Amino acid sequence: MSAGRVPGHGLQRGRRVQIVIDGRAAEAYEGESVAAAVMADRGLGLRRTGQGDPRGYFCGMGVCFDCVMVVDGVPQTRTCVTWVRDGMTVEHQRGAGSVAAADGSPAH
Repeated sequence: MSAGRVPGHGLQRGRRVQIVIDGRAAEAYEGESVAAAVMADRGLGLRRTGQGDPRGYFCGMGVCFDCVMVVDGVPQTRTCVTWVRDGMTVEHQRGAGSVAAADGSPAH
């Protein structure tokens, strides 16, 4: 499934803000979760396990830990319950906290 936001449907978005995902500027909106912003910009993958298996959005309420990413340098941040703010940095995570490259391979 590809990235993107669904237009229309009477949705009122918050103020547009800029975040950085894996070193690249991305558009997000106040009131949306980091998970939603990343999926809209990059697709469904939010992290990879230590064995390299992809993980994404699952419970949506901060219980399962499948959506964890490195947010503002803090690994294991549950992105489904973390709201975007202007200027935040988000990085895909591999395993328990190392940063992964956008393709899921370990960053060097």
